[in-house]
Amino acid sequence: MNVNSASFTRYEQNNNVWLSQVKEQHWDFTDHGVKPTVLDSEAAVGKAMLNELYKTAASKDGDINIALLGGRGAQELHRLLGEIAKSNDQDELLARLNVFTQDALAPMGMDNSFSFVRDFERILGGEFFKKIKSFTPMRTDTSDLESGLIEYLNKLDALGGLDIFFIGHGPEKNQASHLAYIKPFSGAQSHHIAGLIPISSSILEHHISKFKAGGSVVSEGDENECRSAGYILTLGPAAILQAKKVVQSVVDADSAPAKIQTYANVFNTRLSSDKEEVLHQLNSNPGLWVRFHPNAQSFVLPSLEVNSVE
Repeated sequence: MNVNSASFTRYEQNNNVWLSQVKEQHWDFTDHGVKPTVLDSEAAVGKAMLNELYKTAASKDGDINIALLGGRGAQELHRLLGEIAKSNDQDELLARLNVFTQDALAPMGMDNSFSFVRDFERILGGEFFKKIKSFTPMRTDTSDLESGLIEYLNKLDALGGLDIFFIGHGPEKNQASHLAYIKPFSGAQSHHIAGLIPISSSILEHHISKFKAGGSVVSEGDENECRSAGYILTLGPAAILQAKKVVQSVVDADSAPAKIQTYANVFNTRLSSDKEEVLHQLNSNPGLWVRFHPNAQSFVLPSLEVNSVE
């Protein structure tokens, strides 16, 4: 597939490949800050996330497009959705869901236990996937990762983009952070909808440790294949900014204590009034992108050591 002749433009810098939609993009650089809501348990965070889905379902007709958060951050939400799918109470809602993954390690077999797809299947359960309208993962088992990513993006665009981007917060070196897997100094800009970036040892270790902490049953062979992955497929800043709602959850500061400081940096950083300097701040600490979304919720636990902000 020719990337440049289709609906996307390709940018490459320092082995980072970013895709942008050809259609015109607008971003006003308004800083909306971060307004954490501190809840008393992981179960409460899951219920709050589910409530955001219910609010979206009540506010619009037709399909609901969501990006699932992998790892620990949304496991309680996924357990709740799995329980709901076992009854018929919310079948109408489930039938409206177009579900997308937001990032992936590649190349890696789709059946690898360190794949987010396998983790979603484990917690959400088979009934959930039978009842939703569609499920679209990022393909990690193809020889042409870019074309696979473009096929995914074309489907997302044809459906009208994300209604809810369920998102986390990952720690990085120098007290920086990532969203989805937008890495510091990977060159991500506001018009980049998705990318393919080289993987680092720190990302692999974080990925493997959070899967183990989350209860995934893994094999040595799967772990070895995961450690040999060379790239990260990820949605980019444009996917975050264009989503109608962003719902962030940070529930694992107990097992990932670096998040206490990295989240505080996202919360407290004074953003420059100079556009070029802001872009440098965002490139250095991509966790800051969440501050530019006008409709973002951030549900966290007391272990993150922040106070609720109204």
